[in-house]
Amino acid sequence: MSKKNTKTTTDFTKWFGPILDALRKLGGSGRPREVADQIAKDLKLPDRILEEILKSGQSRFMNQVRWARQYMVWEGLLDDSVRGVWVLTPLGFKTYLTEEQAREISIKWGQLKAKRSKDESKIDKKRPVLNIDQVQEIVAPTLLETLQAVTPKGFENLCQRLLREHGFEDVQVTGRSHDGGIDGYGTLELNPFVSIKVLFQCKRYKGTVSRAQVGDFRNAMIGRAEKGIIITTGTFSEDAKREAARDGAPPVELIDGEKLVKLFEDVELGVKPKVVYDVDLHFFEEYLDRE
Repeated sequence: MSKKNTKTTTDFTKWFGPILDALRKLGGSGRPREVADQIAKDLKLPDRILEEILKSGQSRFMNQVRWARQYMVWEGLLDDSVRGVWVLTPLGFKTYLTEEQAREISIKWGQLKAKRSKDESKIDKKRPVLNIDQVQEIVAPTLLETLQAVTPKGFENLCQRLLREHGFEDVQVTGRSHDGGIDGYGTLELNPFVSIKVLFQCKRYKGTVSRAQVGDFRNAMIGRAEKGIIITTGTFSEDAKREAARDGAPPVELIDGEKLVKLFEDVELGVKPKVVYDVDLHFFEEYLDRE
């Protein structure tokens, strides 16, 4: 297969139809990861596609699925009113898209966005020059990029703080070498009668955590805690995910970069909430100049 054809097959528009199909199977709604997992299951996607990452350390597959979802929101096939949950509209429930139809949707909204950008560029010429504080605000790094830039020790301490913010008690960073990759431990109270000890490992990088690394961590925690958590700013291989959920073995929770960002946002740790309004292009479609 030529490089050109390979690039075409990874075009985000190919996920339009599978997203609609996945949401129908999920009862009309689902969280992004549920939708992505359903697509992977339906299409029997190979690990090489699911594990491919961008320079930012994010999953290329999830990035493309999210872009596809956004275009279908503009098309009126998905509802954008519920944060964190993707919901089919009545039109989306009865719509089945071919790849050609998906490309047509992409082209249509791409042209509308381009026209909007062109109109905004005319306005930009009349705007005052930004001062340094405004420029820094625009080019500020993302939360994930910031987490990837802290020191390994700093990341361990941040994970300690995050666990505390989410209800863990007696959270300690061990800081000991040759401890099987265990970076700390904490206690989570499930109810007034039951609490569990949890060991955690922190991996601050953009790479992919392998199955062997999950296995090594589990071996180190056996007999020392009921549960383990691996926290990374990167991603986990599909084999690593299967190993973490393997029947008969102590459970290991996997927190990748995407989920880590969400956990920081949930407790507003190191981030400030900001309300942003995006233009609903679908609403204005019938009023735009078609010529």
